[in-house]
Amino acid sequence: QVQLVESGGGLVQAGGSLRLSCAASGRTFSSSYVMGWFRQAPGKEREFVASISWSGGSTYYADSVKGRFTISRDSAKNTVWLQMNSLKPEDTALYYCNADGRGLGPIYWGQGTQVTVSS
Repeated sequence: QVQLVESGGGLVQAGGSLRLSCAASGRTFSSSYVMGWFRQAPGKEREFVASISWSGGSTYYADSVKGRFTISRDSAKNTVWLQMNSLKPEDTALYYCNADGRGLGPIYWGQGTQVTVSS
């Protein structure tokens, strides 16, 4: 059974930092997989935050987090991180880890970790 387990969320003041982790278990992801972070704030739709290819490390970011967030991965540890700096109250959301096989494999989601940024 494949599991994605997020951790590292919490309460932080505006301007602070958090580092989210996503530990994958149950399978080894092929090079076709892209690992991503999404977030969902109360009353809003889930939105893309950042992604990284499992093989080559190509990264993409939502405009709202560019320059503040950094996604990284360690394929040997089956782990993806999201370093979040200069946090803003509008970053408050439930953050989800995602593994997308891009049509060549299943899509997996974690259960989420809450990030709350106070002003």
